[in-house]
Amino acid sequence: MEVTAKPAKAKPATQPNNVRKLRQAAMMSKAELARRAGVSPLTIDRVESGCPCRMDTKRKILEALGLKPEAREQVFGPDIDQA
Repeated sequence: MEVTAKPAKAKPATQPNNVRKLRQAAMMSKAELARRAGVSPLTIDRVESGCPCRMDTKRKILEALGLKPEAREQVFGPDIDQA
């Protein structure tokens, strides 16, 4: 009986960001940030890990942290698509 390995899923490239630092500075849990942003705690976990996310998700997180859209690059870094 031969066992074949499944091909590994390619992980999306990660990009460091300041979401975790800002959330902790605001003394907010991941669950609280997720609730305020209207996204799942898993989404917050993935974003803090540097996984890419939609622009709409970034906007929601910025608003939940009390920041303006202009702070996007300071929080999430430069947009890879626009570089």
